[in-house]
Amino acid sequence: MSARRTKLPPAAGRDDAKLDATELVRAAQNGDKLAFAELYQRYAGMVHGIGLSSLPGDEIADVVQETFFRALRRLSTLRQANAFGAWIAAIARNVVHDVERRRSALSSNDEELLGPSTQEGEMEAETALRAIRSLPKAYQKTIEMRVVQGMTGPEIAGRTGLSAGSVRVNLHRGMKLLRERLAAAIRKKR
Repeated sequence: MSARRTKLPPAAGRDDAKLDATELVRAAQNGDKLAFAELYQRYAGMVHGIGLSSLPGDEIADVVQETFFRALRRLSTLRQANAFGAWIAAIARNVVHDVERRRSALSSNDEELLGPSTQEGEMEAETALRAIRSLPKAYQKTIEMRVVQGMTGPEIAGRTGLSAGSVRVNLHRGMKLLRERLAAAIRKKR
């Protein structure tokens, strides 16, 4: 990344607070560290809020730091400078999701696994997984994220890029189809 500037006066005489975010993003993409610092000042509060919506307060500073670290590493990949706000929000949601997943993995290591305790239970779990994997792809992914991973609708929407409405429809239709397939599998066993 070169240290050239794009249509901006030198940083020493520039008032970054008066520049719009698009200009700051372009300057930061060209290596202007002060422009990225101003983006941090403008968007850190939003990232902080995203973190607070799902995590305890003592983890938020790390979420903000990790979000902007990832953003800095990937800044050159942002094609639409005017989309920085939505882009940094998506990164923040992914960081929050990663923290939640890590926390879940750690807590499952601390507790006894709550899996099927009998051979019959294991067979039922395998039947359920087979039924989920036999669903159409549009439903399979959302159902697996909901049933197997325990994600909420908004979390699924954030992870998949689908709208919240599409996720609700996929979950509704997919669960209906899953119930039908599981009922057929049970009838088959009898």
